[in-house]
Amino acid sequence: MAHVIAIDGPAGAGKSTIARRLAGRLSYIYIDTGAMYRAVALWALRENIALNDAYRLEQLARAADIGLLPQNRVCLNGEDVTVAIRAADVSAAASKIAAIGAVRSAMVAKQRQMAGAANIVMEGRDIGTVVFPDARVKIFLDADPVERARRRAGDQPDVAPARIAAQIAERDDRDRRRADSPLIQAPDAVYLNSTGLTEDEVEEEILRIVRARISNGKGA
Repeated sequence: MAHVIAIDGPAGAGKSTIARRLAGRLSYIYIDTGAMYRAVALWALRENIALNDAYRLEQLARAADIGLLPQNRVCLNGEDVTVAIRAADVSAAASKIAAIGAVRSAMVAKQRQMAGAANIVMEGRDIGTVVFPDARVKIFLDADPVERARRRAGDQPDVAPARIAAQIAERDDRDRRRADSPLIQAPDAVYLNSTGLTEDEVEEEILRIVRARISNGKGA
């Protein structure tokens, strides 16, 4: 049976970095769900679709041909949008459309289809609670808000640190308060606070959890 490692947590906790490292270490497939929402958001912005137009956004999400390729490249309808989806306006739009239940349903279907029968590492906000509730390994990766803002500042050197901190706080609030698939820790997820830990230390701790749970035959 295929193994699923589900990593959830708030913005800036280091989910993408550690998920990529784990996938490489274990020879699993890494699925970046955030990039999928960003791809849909990019398409919506290009089509001038209002970010509260649930019907049109759902249709867009279902029609989007999203490919997650080696070297962390992302394709949308045959176009490489790896750089484009990282723009600030796309990030903000992705956060808003991710709160729409119909869009999330369309994305969950795509995420499950991508996983197939392969061993995967998938990170996001609702992987362990909604997408793969029976995942063998569930991690809720967190970090102090100040630390998360500092990490994001390293990726966005042109944005004022105070603005980044405000954006993260806004995203946290939106993710936790949304009615559909809110950001919460699954009851059987292991909580891991990465504040003050190096990437190597976080990776080793999660690998320890993975080995323990897989050897115990827990979950999918």
